[in-house]
Amino acid sequence: MHYLSVEAAQQTILQHMQTKKAICVPLHKSLGRVLAKDVLANRNHPPYDVSAMDGYAVRFADIADATKDAPARLHVVDDIRAGQMPHIKILQGRAARIMTGAATPAGIDTVVRVEDTAHDGDHVFIHRPPKQGANIRPLGENLRNGMTVLFKGDVITPGVLAILAMVKQKEVDVYGLPSVAILSTGDELEGLDDPLDEHKIPDANSHALYAQCLSLGIHATLLGIAHDNPIELRAKLVEGLNHDVLLASGGVSVGHHDFVRPTLEALGITMHFWRVAMRPGHPFAFGTSQQGTAVFGLPGNPVSSMVCFEQFVAPACKAAMGHKQLFRRTIKARLGHGIQDREGRTHFVRVTLVRDKKEYIAFSTGTQGSGVLMSMAVAEGFLVVPMNTAHLNKGDAVTIQLLQGMDFQSDADIGSINE
Repeated sequence: MHYLSVEAAQQTILQHMQTKKAICVPLHKSLGRVLAKDVLANRNHPPYDVSAMDGYAVRFADIADATKDAPARLHVVDDIRAGQMPHIKILQGRAARIMTGAATPAGIDTVVRVEDTAHDGDHVFIHRPPKQGANIRPLGENLRNGMTVLFKGDVITPGVLAILAMVKQKEVDVYGLPSVAILSTGDELEGLDDPLDEHKIPDANSHALYAQCLSLGIHATLLGIAHDNPIELRAKLVEGLNHDVLLASGGVSVGHHDFVRPTLEALGITMHFWRVAMRPGHPFAFGTSQQGTAVFGLPGNPVSSMVCFEQFVAPACKAAMGHKQLFRRTIKARLGHGIQDREGRTHFVRVTLVRDKKEYIAFSTGTQGSGVLMSMAVAEGFLVVPMNTAHLNKGDAVTIQLLQGMDFQSDADIGSINE
């Protein structure tokens, strides 16, 4: 049986994703969102030349030859604080005491930091002159009125939010978030609020997927558990199809009691593929409804489900959110031990990373079974074993997809993981 490659599956999914329409949100609700239009500066910042240090505003010509043994002696004629505009022009042989952020007075071209001076009454002694022009932040160094300071597609980080505040953007145009519904399927599952039954399997998938959505800034809707009953499953799936994205884990295989596939087909879902050449997670499916819902059939094993989310669902949701960078950031590392594999599927090995003097060393988290959820709990990344690789040796250079935080990189930087 021919399975779709990981890259081909990603491309197929992204072809069917639509960016959400722009909405306006309050500044303090915008963190992590994506700008839907360019942002222009509405002022110069700083609005005038300002001092970058506490010290003395001087004419460089007056201090150029100063030394510790023969300091320049200047008459202090003004004391300028931040927020106060200077009103005296500094003439030859004179200086002004100045605070950080204060506007520089006319006539000066340099600020000497206070540590390089000594004062005596109304005079200051300059022991060590800086370079001419030192310690002055020029008008518009940070922002120029009318310039584009942020661009459509930029992610709003704390630094970006600070710029938005600086240009007085109380409300921000961002792309909307996709609505996501999460459904687990199977008679064997036990819900979080159900009484403990030793013969059942706790439903970790729903909550893992919810957390993965939350890491993208999406508050997903949990639909609970659908048992292996076509009527109950259909009702849950219909509810999920009212969302932009539906994640259904379990029941996507070909077993006698796997009802997800025939039920989706009966609901008119166009299934674009059912299998991917990957480990773990090859029983992964993707389809679309006539209304445009992206339907992801995720494996029932929790590790497989989480790996498939990272490789397929997260990039799809980020595309809908307007992100330019869709995939996890990758780094190069050295393998800390050999790995025996089998060709034909891209393998995502859960690893931890150790930094030595020069580079990162990757170590497997241990047993890589698709049901061993602890391998995801401790993993710092996925070691990507290309589908045409049968084994890797200790010390080989390998590609690691980082799992920490929100580190993503652009499509162009990733390259083919099957190369």
